[in-house]
Amino acid sequence: MAEFDLVIRNAQVVRPASDAPERLDVAVKDGKFAAFEPSIDSERGAETVDAAGKHLFPGVVDVHQHWGIYNELGEDAGSESQASAQGGVTTGITYIRTGAYYMNRTGPYREVFPDVLAAAEGRSFIDYAFHVAPILKEHIDEIPDLIGEFGVPSFKIFMFYGSHGLHGRSSDQSSFLMIPEDESYDLAHFEFVMRGIEKARRDPRFAADREHISLSLHCETAEIMRAYTKLVEQEGKLTGLEAYSASRPPHSEGLAITIASYLAHETELPKINLLHLTSRKAIEAAMMMQETFPHIDFRREVTVGHLLADFTTANLGGKVNPPLRSREDVESLWEHLLAGHFSWVTSDHACCRDETKFGEPREDVFVAKSGFGGTEYLLAGMVSEGRKRGLSYPRIAELVAKSPAERFGLRGKGDLAVGYDADFCLLDDTVDYTVHAQDSLSTQEYTPFEGFELTAKVTDSWVRGTEVLRAEKIVGTPTGRFVKRSGLA
Repeated sequence: MAEFDLVIRNAQVVRPASDAPERLDVAVKDGKFAAFEPSIDSERGAETVDAAGKHLFPGVVDVHQHWGIYNELGEDAGSESQASAQGGVTTGITYIRTGAYYMNRTGPYREVFPDVLAAAEGRSFIDYAFHVAPILKEHIDEIPDLIGEFGVPSFKIFMFYGSHGLHGRSSDQSSFLMIPEDESYDLAHFEFVMRGIEKARRDPRFAADREHISLSLHCETAEIMRAYTKLVEQEGKLTGLEAYSASRPPHSEGLAITIASYLAHETELPKINLLHLTSRKAIEAAMMMQETFPHIDFRREVTVGHLLADFTTANLGGKVNPPLRSREDVESLWEHLLAGHFSWVTSDHACCRDETKFGEPREDVFVAKSGFGGTEYLLAGMVSEGRKRGLSYPRIAELVAKSPAERFGLRGKGDLAVGYDADFCLLDDTVDYTVHAQDSLSTQEYTPFEGFELTAKVTDSWVRGTEVLRAEKIVGTPTGRFVKRSGLA
């Protein structure tokens, strides 16, 4: 009987904490990494794969996805998990909330969340988890149950939802969020959400999970966006993605970051994640708040979309919140990334098909829906663009796998170490190709990255030792599992 279930030979192993890739063989047993050695005899493995010198990265941990926002959740779990595996993503965390889109319903999470789990079960090719947004007042009281019973220690606030729609201006947020007339989704609600999370963090029952209980915030200021949207449309000088960026200006991010940070200080909530920062003003505000409130454990996120594209290089499919910015902002994001100011890189993957994305007239950015897919380009994009800028492969592995896994309580994932889940992918960095939407496994028929040139591609992916992508094609059946990240002591 073979000692190992699988042996990967001739790989350049990219460990997050290492100085450089190492030429190693890798062994897997019972879904876990069992050995990393200079040479492992093929006879020791029931199956042997020759990596042929490709880079073996830890499976990417994409902690910002949106399965089920525009399509049925189970449908997205199937198709978009395939796109994830195509990009080397082996674990994804999806944001869920009540209200319009997603489950298109309201009510307590004790009723909604079991249906979320049921919809995704048996459909995904990768492991997955969920972040939850407390929308209703009663959701705040449910935070301990979400942590203890459902294994969800991470929560989210959409700061602009108070008086701004998902795609732009809105006159009826109560209907959009499906909240009672006597409730509001505003700064006071955000404060009480923070107090509710911090109360749960101090609960002795959750002592083992305390470090992983955190709040993420989408930081934009609705009042600023409402005024600037009106201004941009009245002036009529800008069009397309540049107009959308101007309608949701960078200082609306900076102001929201400042407000969120002070509220965290006021409520003594020390675990704050500032999501998808898009601009120089946003990251500068975030760094200013870190200096102002050093006792708060801030983490700062940037997406691969905002690192690869600007409002002149992407097509209209690139409408997203917060918007794609100027090339100057893109370069500023890279400067801060290289300086170590960003904690991780994600995709913010939200499959929005053509017939849903674009309205009439098709070229009007203000009637188009917000969000696009991109998880399939996360690792390949980071390697393609990052190595040109001096970003090392181990640092990329830290940004896309180790750091997000540690923050969000994905124990045993995000690293290449004995005893960890055998989640990994092989990446070929000797290729040159052009991005075309038709090559993606997502059901989205377009991509804002159409025509972009990349120089790296994931060819094979494994989840807990089971191959899900072989030679760029999905193999096998869905074996992804829901990952509980917390629980009652």
